[in-house]
Amino acid sequence: MHRPRYDDWSLPKGKLEPGETALAAAVREVREELGADVVASRRIGDVTYDVSAGRKRVTYWVLRYSGGEFVAGDEVDEVAWLRPKPARELLSYELDRRMVVDFAAVPLPDAMLLLVRHAKAGRRADWRGDDLDRPIDDSGVSQAARLVDLLSPFAPDRVVSAEPLRCQQTVRPLADRLGLDVRVDATFGDARYARTPNAVEDALLALGKPGRVGVVCSQGLTIPGLVDRLSRGTRDSDTKKGAMWALSVVDGTVVSLDYYDDAVR
Repeated sequence: MHRPRYDDWSLPKGKLEPGETALAAAVREVREELGADVVASRRIGDVTYDVSAGRKRVTYWVLRYSGGEFVAGDEVDEVAWLRPKPARELLSYELDRRMVVDFAAVPLPDAMLLLVRHAKAGRRADWRGDDLDRPIDDSGVSQAARLVDLLSPFAPDRVVSAEPLRCQQTVRPLADRLGLDVRVDATFGDARYARTPNAVEDALLALGKPGRVGVVCSQGLTIPGLVDRLSRGTRDSDTKKGAMWALSVVDGTVVSLDYYDDAVR
């Protein structure tokens, strides 16, 4: 985008509003500055630099255009949609040019899989009934609500849950927001993963159809286990309750994994 105040070409960016996640801010800023509605996918990375107020960090994502129209204004008077090489040539700042290089280094995802560990559900020792029926607690309810805002920018089109009630309750608010059903599938529970991890991995990757975005909510054995397998041990797979992983898929292969714990408080 071209900013007349500085007479420069830069990538869109802006400041977080109170209580806003970095991803939500990215989607909002692109809408405000480019007039573009976008859908999130892979997180590219961070850049840091010094400004008068101190050190500034900006996080960038791969965002897919889904609609909207640019209207010139005082802050941004022109936009250009370019392929990576001409974009690097036009951009005014080296940090932006390096971000475009990082963007182009990984293939564009053709599907996304969002792996969610269920929200907080109290201590298992304090629950006297069947563990499948153990519900999320008050903290878990708050986490589930925050997950709605965290997951919505990816525009999921299916929501799958392992059998435990706490898994279903974690993604129910998201499904309600999106007008989707929660499909319960025991394949993605810890009991099945402990017996046949290869089959669970295959079932997950089968959800990664081109053009689709799936949410899968599971438990503390399955989620880290799948991350270990799909990242080949290159990532720390520790996953807090209420946290999630965004898996970028190309031709049935996971090409990047991004960890989000914005909903964990």
